Amino acid sequence: MPLHVPPAPAPALRSVLTALGSPTAVREARTPSLRVAQGPAIPELPLPVHVLDRITAQGLSATRLAGWRFLIRCGDRAVAAADTMLTPDGWAFSHFFEGPYIGSTERALHQSEALQQAYQPRLLSVPGLYMLTLWLHGDTAADGAEGHPAATDLLVPLAPAPPGISAHRPHRVAELLPVLTHRATPVPLLGSPA
Repeated sequence: MPLHVPPAPAPALRSVLTALGSPTAVREARTPSLRVAQGPAIPELPLPVHVLDRITAQGLSATRLAGWRFLIRCGDRAVAAADTMLTPDGWAFSHFFEGPYIGSTERALHQSEALQQAYQPRLLSVPGLYMLTLWLHGDTAADGAEGHPAATDLLVPLAPAPPGISAHRPHRVAELLPVLTHRATPVPLLGSPA
């Protein structure tokens, strides 16, 4: 089934296109692959980036939208990504970056296209676990900027994933939640031995 990529806000896309057209922004970015890329750099696959700040024993806390991420394609592959953020004046370009999550995101998106159900792709960051997942939301008509993971949604941990969590293996939220809850729960400190 095809993925239903939510439309990014037009100002977010414009801010990325403006940054890509700025030799200074590209030259000063810490993205050697973007600086040496041959051919046009094209932003594609805008994904809303949601952050899960807390996982409680009762389950997931609400998520918050942190921005929109665009994969930057040059030729046949993504060489970098561009993040945007919401400012008091609207959506603005934040920064370019590269690293393992670029290829991992691309791989997870390609794998997800083979699933039997249609999904809306998003990214879900779990800062407390240093984890980024492709969040496949079951409501393809939903506003990509809102909502929280439903029990039947899928989370695909991106590589590098935390130890003990398989990257690129889809998990239902209801199945992965106990693992995340256990990992995110602080271990109580014991008193000093007598």
